[in-house]
Amino acid sequence: MPRWKALSGALFRVLAVWLVSSLTLLALAALLPDFRLQSPGGDSLTRTAVTAALGAGAFGLLSALVWPVLVRALLLVPALVLGLLVFFLNGSLLLLALDLIPEGRGQAAPETAVIVAAVMSAASSATSAFLAVRNDEAYHRRLVRLAGRRRGRRAGPARGPASPGTVFLQLDGVGHDLLCEAVRGEQPLMPTVARWTAAGHRLTPWRTDWSSQTGASQLALLHGSNEDVPAFRWYEKDTRTVVVSNRPSSAAELQRRAIERTGDGGLLAYDGASRGNLFSGGADQVALVMSVAARRGRYNRSRAGYFAYFSDPANATRTAVSFAAEVVRELVQSLRTRFRRELPRVTRGGLYPVIRAFATVVERDVVVAAVIGDLLAGRTAIYADLVAYDEVAHHSGPAHRDALQVLRSLDRAIALIARAARHAPRPYRIVLLSDHGQSHGPTFLERYGLSLGDLVRAGCGLPVPRRAGRTPSGAEAREAARAALHRPEEAAGQRPERTAGPGSSQPLVLASGNLGLVSFPDVPGRITREELDRRHPALLSTLANHPGIGFLLVRSAVHGPVVLGPAGAEHHLDTGRLIGADPLAPFGDGAADAVRRTDRFPHAADVMVNSACDPKTGAVHAFEEQIGSHGGLGGAQSHPFLLWPAELTPPAPDGATLTGAEQVHRVLRRWLGEAEGPQLPLGPAADELRRGAHPPEGFSPPGPAAQDKSR
Repeated sequence: MPRWKALSGALFRVLAVWLVSSLTLLALAALLPDFRLQSPGGDSLTRTAVTAALGAGAFGLLSALVWPVLVRALLLVPALVLGLLVFFLNGSLLLLALDLIPEGRGQAAPETAVIVAAVMSAASSATSAFLAVRNDEAYHRRLVRLAGRRRGRRAGPARGPASPGTVFLQLDGVGHDLLCEAVRGEQPLMPTVARWTAAGHRLTPWRTDWSSQTGASQLALLHGSNEDVPAFRWYEKDTRTVVVSNRPSSAAELQRRAIERTGDGGLLAYDGASRGNLFSGGADQVALVMSVAARRGRYNRSRAGYFAYFSDPANATRTAVSFAAEVVRELVQSLRTRFRRELPRVTRGGLYPVIRAFATVVERDVVVAAVIGDLLAGRTAIYADLVAYDEVAHHSGPAHRDALQVLRSLDRAIALIARAARHAPRPYRIVLLSDHGQSHGPTFLERYGLSLGDLVRAGCGLPVPRRAGRTPSGAEAREAARAALHRPEEAAGQRPERTAGPGSSQPLVLASGNLGLVSFPDVPGRITREELDRRHPALLSTLANHPGIGFLLVRSAVHGPVVLGPAGAEHHLDTGRLIGADPLAPFGDGAADAVRRTDRFPHAADVMVNSACDPKTGAVHAFEEQIGSHGGLGGAQSHPFLLWPAELTPPAPDGATLTGAEQVHRVLRRWLGEAEGPQLPLGPAADELRRGAHPPEGFSPPGPAAQDKSR
């Protein structure tokens, strides 16, 4: 484009935004009693319009010059607090702009200034976005501004490498069958993904481990191992602690163990970016990553996405408005579900509307902005988790209209990232995947009137409360919101059903979707079936014969791991011996291998309990407050998907189904290698990276020839 044409286009856009801002000021001055643009004696319409233009121009200049400096100074402020503080700072800039108008014609009350500034930012942002959509060059510049100024701090000019980069977008909780439905028809629910599947992307399912949840799956996807992760939450007798995968301290410990076990920094250990994940994958660039949320020191903040996003005040305004709209939407949808008496349903009050809005708006916006910044910076490997669908499906149901609406918004986010990739300094391949699916069904408590903890206490001959208590949902967004607010982690002792003092003889019952874990803290190591029958003769039969329970896993001193089912059914995993009907038959092929693998984990619970599953509908019963659940075996939860560009090699030969997230990790590594992607450097730097350290500034890995020579 000729330089004069580019300059004239830029000038036109500035004048258009200025005009819209001036008209917005005039309209607000006419509507708000505490805001005026005239002298006390009154002014002509022309004079008032000139005053509005001066005020809009001064506010625009202050926003462009002062705002980025303010945001950089406030990087240590928690994310949600910064989002609220934006309004007050924006209002202060407006008051300063009004003070610059000659003869004191612009005046506003402080609380009114906050409203005026927010409306002006929204109006100017909408105008800029409209003009940018109609002009590719302007759209590119807006994406660069959204990416922030990190690119200027990177060593060397922004040249495009010959090899393509790879973006892994994880659609949390979206199962393979659900995605197939979402891309079918003339008007598919996810049109962007539908176009990809029609134009050459390949789609295949893969099978999770027994623990079908983000903590186990993503730890293996990013770090290559989920060994000794039996569930979303579990009790470790040796340390007398409850590990919860989405707590910052637990996530950091799980990541440390995985790195120690594999001797590898992770999938993103060199020139990688991790966005919105539980684990970093060894990436240097992180945003909203739980395993580093509580870290102190040089790399203590997940701030790569915050500055890029909040440096534009219009972004904060847009996110805040969307946040409020999402809260209202949840309240309306919850009331509609209640008035229509839809079943199954769970309680959706309290803080849940705010937690949902955080997952579907704040996390989505910051993660997408961070990914766009990574694309424009030319990073080699990017892994991002979009958790919106998973959060809504837990409380509405996997196929409910409320959850399907979220799939539409995720498709728009994918489209935005794909459009940004066209402006990147290198070509990119976008891989979509999920970490698990979701299975529907009424909760165990709703269906049978008592919780798993109550059933265990009854089987042990202990008193059972008359009114069953509810187990709060353990969805990922809850802890992510607490981390963003810098709130301390919730102690296990705040939830009575999950606590047991050191040496207590009381059973400790934990829930992870439709997977339950029963531990006896006073018994060192794993209690045997024989010892359990001696202590509590009725417990195992009470659990195994309950209609809401599919099978139990216990360890026998004589027969090794044994799966128990109703009517005395047994499956001896070491020998394959069956007594009666196979309790694992309703859970499909591979169930025995998945259970056998979990049995060898050092921190497997004394009794592992999996809910029943309807083989026709795939319905299960979660042991916590979720009508869309995952965490165990049964239904769609065990069948996530992998969608990859056709130029990459197939995940498995002859169309075989991948089993376990560790196998998927090896596929992702292979795909990175096919593009000469990130490779761990040799020598001392490699040792540091394998310990999880960050690469030094400007460090480059050796090429393939150097690595071949070293071998």
